[in-house]
Amino acid sequence: MSARRTEVLDAATAWERLREIRTADEARAAGLGPDGDAGAGGERARSPEAAELVERYLPLCLAGPRYAFAQLGQSLDGFIATRTGDADYVTGPADRRHLHRLRALADAVVVGAGTAVADDPRLTVRACTGDNPVRVVLDPRGRVPLDRGVFTDGAAPTLWVVGPDARRAAVGDGVEVLVLPDPAAFAPGRLLAVLARRGLGRVLVEGGGVTVSRFLRERALDRLYLTVAPVLLGDGVPGLRFAGTPVMREALRPPLRRALLGEDTLFELDLRAVGDAWLGEASQEQHRGAREARREGEDAVDHGAGQALRRAQPGGAEGPGGNALAGPPAADVQR
Repeated sequence: MSARRTEVLDAATAWERLREIRTADEARAAGLGPDGDAGAGGERARSPEAAELVERYLPLCLAGPRYAFAQLGQSLDGFIATRTGDADYVTGPADRRHLHRLRALADAVVVGAGTAVADDPRLTVRACTGDNPVRVVLDPRGRVPLDRGVFTDGAAPTLWVVGPDARRAAVGDGVEVLVLPDPAAFAPGRLLAVLARRGLGRVLVEGGGVTVSRFLRERALDRLYLTVAPVLLGDGVPGLRFAGTPVMREALRPPLRRALLGEDTLFELDLRAVGDAWLGEASQEQHRGAREARREGEDAVDHGAGQALRRAQPGGAEGPGGNALAGPPAADVQR
């Protein structure tokens, strides 16, 4: 009598199930929980590729409906592009596939005006199956040209977030203009609250380095994916930059996981677990206020031209008032 064949969960099926999971019960029902229950297809084992996907992305799937995470790819010496802005490509194809999976698990993907101007990123899901997130362009002065793909390609809904003094222009279908009342409304915590009220609670902050740094500095990120490529640039567009501590023992040391992505190394940092331990007393008070703004989200918002946005089916940033925060625009290396 032949032995009963063991069904094996393959990577493609594992990914499709991950995309639909938001609770531990759903994970167990799909056979992706830690207890080894049989999957929806009766599988009792996972292929190595499926096991890797589950280990890497299940924590993000179970993180809850309000979660902000960011991704950057950089050189060993901390640059995301050369001094001329060339970033094709800092990291390899495995990291680009990883980024597209993050997009597929997000409700919205955020970039700053500098990235939109310099790199014309598409911000869609192409390297894996999944729905396109709503594309959010932070543009206090309204300086991003209307010929950029996020405004013209129709591939995914786009939310153009501008300040009260920004130029107003007609936009096409699938693009909505959201006018924030003042520079303070561009604070990361308040921006996340505005997006959450629109049903966009799971937010990927993708670029550039200035924008990601600002969200990190203001304690608005729950998780950071930082991919380091084995290359030295010596000079260029910096990645993360924020006011550090003069004392090494007070440096930010979040819990992390490591994974190899081809020749690159992915560091997954759990920023939510750190709390305010790495901040001085004055900064702790400031960031407690930022978190309150994120939770409350009572900002006055003028919904400008455009239509209500929904998540699409498959198919250097500025600070308040439009002032550059630091450095040249960071490249969106994955486009």
